[in-house]
Amino acid sequence: MRRDHVELGTGDLLAYGHYGRPVLAFPAEAGRASEFENHGMIDAVADLIEAGRVKLYCVTSADAESWSNRSRPVEERARRHEEYEKWLVQDVVPWIAADCGGATDIATVGVSLGAFHAVNIALRHADVFPLAIGLSGNYDPTTWHPWGEHGSSTYFNNPMAYVRNLHGDHLDWLRTRLRIVLVVGQGAWEVDPTKALPSTRALGALMAEKGLGCELDVWGYDIPHDWPSWRTQLQHHLPRFC
Repeated sequence: MRRDHVELGTGDLLAYGHYGRPVLAFPAEAGRASEFENHGMIDAVADLIEAGRVKLYCVTSADAESWSNRSRPVEERARRHEEYEKWLVQDVVPWIAADCGGATDIATVGVSLGAFHAVNIALRHADVFPLAIGLSGNYDPTTWHPWGEHGSSTYFNNPMAYVRNLHGDHLDWLRTRLRIVLVVGQGAWEVDPTKALPSTRALGALMAEKGLGCELDVWGYDIPHDWPSWRTQLQHHLPRFC
């Protein structure tokens, strides 16, 4: 299997595979680009990679400087997150395009806090990312130990806020362009402390209310908020889209 490590400006990525649909993969909270490989996620879909159906691009996170930095007020965390998103759009996306021989639609996938990244960037940049798979995500950053006033950066990076107010031509376009798959278990840590289960259900209901293409897939009480669950869920869902 092809495996390339690339330094891109302020971050890095690991690329797996030679052909297939490009998928941008986000690690769990404050994770490195190697986290998918270290936790068996690459092995879980190795058959798809080897068959030329998918190329995975795993990026490092910036959570330690943004959402996970409790010393900063929530608006500052959101602004730091926007710097990370700028890196993704301006550095990572062009590199993926070059690696794929030209601009192409990119899917996203993420686990835990990475699920928020995968879904949020697809909602904000559906022209580039028309498909997102979120595994055990919490999609309301104002619930992540916040303090300080909420400003525009917080609002426009909180799907539970801005999706509620989508309307007009942009909403109509998203209805035809975007597909979101929200996956969550009901086992250990999916309710407390992560609140992933209620948050996933809430975002799924909100997207259904808006008529957006969203699939809510709730797994059983034996499915915890952990890597073995995410490996199985990735194996189940990714083949459907590549």
